[in-house]
Formats: sequence, C-alpha cells, structure tokens
Amino acid sequence: MPFLLFLLILAVPALEIAVFIQVGDLIGVIPTLLGIVVTAVIGAALLRHQGLQTLRRVQESLDRGELPVADLFDGLCIALAGALLLTPGFVTDAIGLSLFLPPVRRILMAMLGRHLAARGGAGEFTRRPTSSSPLTPGEGPTIDGEYTDVTPSERKDADGRGRLPHQRRR
Repeated sequence: MPFLLFLLILAVPALEIAVFIQVGDLIGVIPTLLGIVVTAVIGAALLRHQGLQTLRRVQESLDRGELPVADLFDGLCIALAGALLLTPGFVTDAIGLSLFLPPVRRILMAMLGRHLAARGGAGEFTRRPTSSSPLTPGEGPTIDGEYTDVTPSERKDADGRGRLPHQRRR
C-alpha cells in the first residue's frame, strides 16, 4: 500500500503535466489557464451546494435515529471531489467532477461494500486478536466484590422525599 501511494504521488503530477502540455498546444496557454480557474470555481460551488445538502440529509437521518452510512459516504466523496477540483489539473478535475455525480458514488459504494464483504469486515466493528494481546476472552484476573443497592426507596419519608439508606432518619 505505501508503494502504491508513492507511485500515485509520482504518477499524478507527471500525468497532469503531460495533459497540460497537450491541452496548451491544442487551445493555447491562456485558455488552458482559464480552464483550470473555471473548474476550481465550479468545484467550489458544487462542493458548497452538494455538501450542504448532504449535511442536511445526515442530520435528518440522525434525528430519525438511523445510521446515515450512504450519506456519510456521499459526504466523503463530495469532500474528495472538492479537493480534486481545487487541485490544478485536468485529470484530477475529471475525477473530481465524476465524484459529484450520484450514480458514480453509488457504484463506488457498491464496490467498496463488496470489497469489505470479501474481507469479512462489512457492517461490523471488530477487533481481530493479535499476538501482542496478553489476554484472550475468559482469561485474566477475576475481581470479587460486594455491592450495596443505593437506589432511592419507594417509601417516602415524612417530608415526601425518597432518601438513600444512609440518609434516612431513624
């Protein structure tokens, strides 16, 4: 994974430079620079509009007591799309614009769901046992103790208040 990230960090700028050169030769330097600025402005506007809509949907889901997994994934994709559109380059702009499209996000979410299901981690928050863990379930010290019930009594005192056992008048 670190090698893939390293390769991506090297490949994306090189690809963007190559595309800049090709587009600059095709339409000229000034239109190329204007295209970069225009896509950044469009990206900021889309980020604001769709981001606020997604935030509202997340709040509504939470108010209903539902876990807004799809909306949170949409929010993550929209934030990534905004970052890609603010990054100068036509390749990152194309990827960013595609992430603003709900059908693309649905496809990505389905792919991620299948990937997580194949790995056995879909829909669960689990901790896999490691060899560095000193205890396994059922092992370890047993703590013996006593307790006293300190819940207020159903019976009321003369003043009408329930009192804890150590607070009762005798």
